[in-house]
Parts: sequence; C-alpha cells; structure tokens
Amino acid sequence: MNEIIIVKPEKCVGCNACVRNCPAPEANITKMLEDGRFVTTVNPDRCITCGECVRTCNHGARDYIDDTEACMARLAREKMIILATPAIKTVFPTQWIGILDWFRKRGCVIYDVSFGADICTWAHLRAIENKKVGNVITQPCAAIVKYIEIYQPKLLNNLSPIHSPISCAVTYIKKYLRMTNPIAVLSPCIAKKTEFTETGLVDYNVTFKKLSEYFDKNDIKIATNSIHDFEYRFDDQQGQVGAVYPRPGGLRDNIWLHDPDINITTSEGVHKVYPELDMYANMPEFKHPEVFDVLSCEFGCNIGPASGTTQTVFDVMATMREVEKEAKKRRKTGVFRSGEDRLFKKFDEELKISDFMRSYMQLKPTPLPTEKQLDAVFEIMGKHTEADRNFNCHACGYRSCRDMAIAISRGLNTPDNCIVHAKSVLTARHSELTTQHERLAQITTQCLDLSDKLKHDVDNITANMNTIGESTAKTSERAGVVNDLLTNIVAFCNSNETMDADSVQQMVSILETTIKAFTALDDNVNATNQSSTLINQSIGEITKLVDEINETLRKTESNKVVV
Repeated sequence: MNEIIIVKPEKCVGCNACVRNCPAPEANITKMLEDGRFVTTVNPDRCITCGECVRTCNHGARDYIDDTEACMARLAREKMIILATPAIKTVFPTQWIGILDWFRKRGCVIYDVSFGADICTWAHLRAIENKKVGNVITQPCAAIVKYIEIYQPKLLNNLSPIHSPISCAVTYIKKYLRMTNPIAVLSPCIAKKTEFTETGLVDYNVTFKKLSEYFDKNDIKIATNSIHDFEYRFDDQQGQVGAVYPRPGGLRDNIWLHDPDINITTSEGVHKVYPELDMYANMPEFKHPEVFDVLSCEFGCNIGPASGTTQTVFDVMATMREVEKEAKKRRKTGVFRSGEDRLFKKFDEELKISDFMRSYMQLKPTPLPTEKQLDAVFEIMGKHTEADRNFNCHACGYRSCRDMAIAISRGLNTPDNCIVHAKSVLTARHSELTTQHERLAQITTQCLDLSDKLKHDVDNITANMNTIGESTAKTSERAGVVNDLLTNIVAFCNSNETMDADSVQQMVSILETTIKAFTALDDNVNATNQSSTLINQSIGEITKLVDEINETLRKTESNKVVV
C-alpha cells in the first residue's frame, strides 16, 4: 500500500504516544538511531490509516498525504464531480456553501453524499429484511474495514457487504446518472483513501484540513453563509436523514427511523471500538447484535483526524441536531399518508441492491511468535521472572510487556525502548562506574603519596645541590690562592741563585705539576658550578611540575562525583 501516514523523523522525540494510541499492533516501527534517539516510523502495509497518531502527536512528527494538490491540478484542465460529505456543515458551518460554490464556479458538478447515505440505509434494511445478510458490522468507516482485513479477517463474513454512503453515492452517479467525469470527495477522513484505492470508485480524497490549507496558501477568499443554512442546490437530489451519518450512531438512527425493533449496538473511538471488535471475533454468533454500528473516531466523522476543525464536540452536536431537524422536515414531504417513505419507494423501483455491494481483501495475518521465541526476547529485555514479564508499565506504548516482546520479535521495536531493560542496563553501568570510581580514588591517593615523597626527595636534592654549590665555590677560591702561592714559589726558586740548580729544577717541576693539578681542579670546580646551575634549574622545573601534579590530584580528590 502507498504511504498515507508520514513521519518527520527530525521532529520525533520518541515519546511513544503514537504507539500508545494506535489500534493497529503492527503499524509502527521504533528504532534507536546512532545518536541514541528513538524514532518511530510507519509500516504502511499494516497501517489502517485511522489518523489517531496524527491527532495525538504533539511534536508535529506525524502528518498525512491526501489528493488536494493533484485534484486542483486536474480541476484546472477538466470538469470534475465534487461529492460533499455531510460533515462539511459541521467543519465549515459558515463557509460550506461558499466552498461548494467555489468549485461550481470552476465548472464542477456538485452532489450530496447524504443522498448516498440514504441509499446505504435502504440497502441495509432490504438486505436484513430479505435475509441476504446475517449479523453485520457496519462499514462506512474505512479504518474499521482496513483493521478487519488486516487483523481480524475472520470478521469479513460479518462485515456488511453494503457499500459506504460515499461509494453508494458514486455508484448511483456512475451507474444510474451515467456520469463519467473524474470524482473528488470532500471529506474529514484520512482512511477514505484506502477505500477509494480498493474499490476504484473515487479518484481524489480531498480532506477538509488540506483544502483549508490550500485556500490559505493561495490566498483564496471563501464567501460566508448563515450558520442556520443547511440546504444547498445540488446538481441532483439533496439527501434526507442520511445527513446525520457523521455523528456517532448515525447509521443506527437511520435504520431505527424505519425499523426500531432491529437489535443495534454501537461503538466509537480507537480505545473502545477495536478491543470490542476483537471481543466480537471471539464471541459465538448467537451473541452478536443484528447490527454492530462502529466508527473509529470517538465523536464520529464530524471531528475526524483530517477535519482540521476548531469546533468543539458541543458545537458539532448542536449543528447535527439542527441538520437532523431540517432533514426530517424534508423527509415528511416525501412520506405518504400511509407512512410509506417515497424516497425508499423510489429506490425499490429504480435501484438494485446488488449494484451497491462490495467485496473485501483478505490479508494474511502475521503469525504470533512461539513461547520459546518470546522467552528469548524477554531474556534480552532483562525480564527473567514472571513479575518482570508482567510489569506492564505501558511506557513503551504497548498494552503489556508481552505485546512489546511480540513487537520486538517481529522487528517492530527494540529492547532498548523498554524502560525496565533501560533501568537494568543503567544499574549495571552504575555498578561498574562505582567500582571504577573507587579504584580511581585509590590510585589518586597513591599518586598523592608518591607525589609528596617525590617532592620531599626533590627538596633534599635541592638542599644537597646548594651545599655542593657552596663547597665548590670555597674550593675554587682556595685553589686560586694556593695556585697563586705556588706560582710565587716557583718564581722565587727560579730567581734564587743560592739554591742548588738541580734541587731547584726538581722542586720547580713538582711545583709546576702541582699548579697544573690545581688548575685542573679549578676547571673541574667551574664545570661543577655550571652543572650545578643546570641541575638547579631542572630541579626547579621538576618542582613546579610536581606542584601542578599535586594540585590536579587534590582537585580530582575534592571533585569526586557520586555515581
């Protein structure tokens, strides 16, 4: 199936609201990105396009695609049929007439889906009366149809074979009015696109929200009408009480208007209707009502996910009451004195129920993982006990830990998205970090001790070098004095004629050797002084580095973080 619900990953914060509110268990795929973020995308093959995720996403990460732009492009070059669903009156209470007139001025012919709803009611009544159907689940809601096709195919035998009001209207236009123009439906429903694709009856699903955005973007001004205007000059008959189909129990109320004894049960809203459909599937047939009238949206189509309405539920229901009053007045003019409905008599004479029947696709359900496969997933999730496996905190978006494990087994989610798993991983990492921190503290203490000892040894070396420096200075000074004395003695001996020449020569030789030795000593002392200066400089640098090491270690010791 082509993607209808779309995701903007850059806006997804991984809050799991989409998963939590989605009635389709395989419609979402959650993955962890390299940067650690969780992003949930859509699995289009298993999505029922109910739009609940679009409605509940507070971060703008979910949106949908409809046919508004494509419809407008075709409208510019070709005459089209526009079908208006009755919810247009509640979504645009002061503009719905102006919107239809805008299309009419562009050469479109305008038909009322409420008339198709009247046909839908007639077809259901006749099918029930003639025993052509058993206990049925109504199907005006395309999301319900898709859910049954994908997740409860055993209910296809109960799903009403009568077309939806829109498809009944289109069938009437094509087969009985013999119109062949391309058809666009103005609707509040995202899921209708799946019905149109499956039946091939409608070309464009133009949702109210995207239509309003198109008008705003193109600076198109729509004329206003009185909030009390409920009639319009359609190109064929305006519908009657079929106009209340968009409200909860709308189909039920239409059937009861003709036969109040038919057993009908209703259900609306994603958190109620889909669990009840699952319940219905597990019930014996004799417990089923004759008609199970169901809608995905809690307040019906009037506040559908593609309506873009700012109206409250009270505003909508007040409008629907007025629409119903006006429709019933119109109906009274079409009822014989005997109570026979002229419109339905016309349908009996001109229409064939078989023309308004549809078939469904049966998709192969995804097999459930085995208990052994689930056990392996639970182990990866860190859920080793029955209590762990029934923690059911719902943080992941699923109704139970088991549902989350099934999703992981199917590749639709990741253990990292389980809060219990994440906590166990964090606990293990905390323990490891604590051990590492304790070891680091020990090493820091040892380093401080070694550093203090090194500083003490450096201080001793410095003191010794100072002593060496003083000693070499004194030795150099004394060597100089002795050297001068010996030089004078040699000079004296050489100039003294009374001394024996051989003795003088021998003494001079000894003295000269002694002088060389003292000169060498003086040179060595000078070299030692130079080396001592260099050593002292190096010791100074070492001392500075040791002080820096100590300061760093002490900061490390004082800034310990409790993990």
